Amino acid sequence: MSWQAYTDNLTATGKIDKAALYSRAGDSLWAQSGGFQLEANEIAEIAGAFDDPSSLQTSGLHLQKQKYFLLRADERSIYGKLQEEGVVAVRTKQAILLAHYPRGVEPGSATTVVEKLADYLISVNY
Repeated sequence: MSWQAYTDNLTATGKIDKAALYSRAGDSLWAQSGGFQLEANEIAEIAGAFDDPSSLQTSGLHLQKQKYFLLRADERSIYGKLQEEGVVAVRTKQAILLAHYPRGVEPGSATTVVEKLADYLISVNY
């Protein structure tokens, strides 16, 4: 399966409207769906926040020039919210999986979809 298929599968669930897959370091975009490409400083901020979330805790999470309120940040997952929309970022062994869910989608169901894909990627050493 190509990397593009993973992001396309996320958007096909109806829970996610935009998704991207980056290298774990955040220096390479592997796939995107729904036009979800971040600025270099935005993905660098996320990649670094898995190890040290203090910057996100003080200034929020920035994606596509939008500021999201940080809900959670640890070594595996980062969640953010902007009004009724949200984002989920999950780090695997070799990648960072990013997903955006739109208004009308239950945050928990969107998160579950992304976390399950991340679990699969980890199980196959990605």
